[in-house]
Amino acid sequence: MVHVTSQPQPDGARTAPRARWRRLALSSALACTACSPGATRAQTPPQTPPLVERSSTAGGLTAVAGIRVGHFTLTERPTGCTVIVVPAGAVAGVDVRGSAPGTRETDLLDPVNTVSVVHGILLTGGSAFGLDAAGGVMRYLEEQGIGFDMRVVRVPIVPAAVIYDLGVGDPKIRPSADCGYRASQGATPGAVAEGSVGAGAGATVGKLFGGARAMKGGVGTASITLPDGLTISAIVVVNAVGDVIDPATGAVVAGVRGEDGRSLADARRLIRSGATRPAARSGENTTIGVVATNATLTKAQAKKVAQMAHDGMARAISPAHTMGDGDTIFSLATGARAEPAEVTTIGALAADVMAEAIVRAVRAARGLPGYPSVQDLTARR
Repeated sequence: MVHVTSQPQPDGARTAPRARWRRLALSSALACTACSPGATRAQTPPQTPPLVERSSTAGGLTAVAGIRVGHFTLTERPTGCTVIVVPAGAVAGVDVRGSAPGTRETDLLDPVNTVSVVHGILLTGGSAFGLDAAGGVMRYLEEQGIGFDMRVVRVPIVPAAVIYDLGVGDPKIRPSADCGYRASQGATPGAVAEGSVGAGAGATVGKLFGGARAMKGGVGTASITLPDGLTISAIVVVNAVGDVIDPATGAVVAGVRGEDGRSLADARRLIRSGATRPAARSGENTTIGVVATNATLTKAQAKKVAQMAHDGMARAISPAHTMGDGDTIFSLATGARAEPAEVTTIGALAADVMAEAIVRAVRAARGLPGYPSVQDLTARR
């Protein structure tokens, strides 16, 4: 998979903000190594037990044949978009559990409605402004002759969901239609970049007690293939109010930091203790993702798989589906396997790979000024 970043040209309106952001990033990196004498930034995420048995693969979302993934990351500030392209189309479903969603074309995916096949899905930063990037995805697909045949034109179907990342850097810089187009151009069936890329560039987690104690989120992906060839995969952009939990150990991986800024406070413990906390601001968070399978599913079955995949989100994020999140999961079924689908098996495994992808997202992320990563906190210890 080709990961594309923008190459901005200097202009009078934005050169200074960009320079300030780069200086802040440099000072943050230096601060991370200075927190503990002799400490250096960790180069790889800490190793912990896997979330599922090692039938899990490293293929990520593209382990399901026929799916391509592309990221586009803006350099003006940490934001971007992640595009899932399905040139041959796939039956799709969606389930929205958060109370502050930002979405596009989700009504179309209701099983009672006509169109059942989509050609791409956009996951993007920039809050509702970022939905503009879907136009670029549609333009790319139309140029490739991909879309729903309406006789006089082919109309690409591209559902989308957004995260709120406008509080990280200059809020006037958001993913545009050009970003969606370039992410689509770079989409490949190869390995998928994780961490602080694409829609995960400005993602943060652990905001239950405010941004001052939050950490860096990001993009993660995972997959599993059974001995009979059934494959289920996931990609997720983690920008949650809650903490990220490793379901294999029950330990907090990333989230609300303690007063010292270096330890993990554990939102579960804080909530149970009745600690005073600010309300999570509506719409300023959200975890969004896609699960995919090579099975043949109906539109209603695809929706059920999306519903079950939310169980993985609830295992790996605490609290999840809050009033301040717009948690949304899409599901895709390419139909490469003609055998009757076992929806319970597919849904259960979708939850597993979703949980694994969430943990991978924060472990692969790189820190930003004010938002240390898992690797940063590990280096400070």
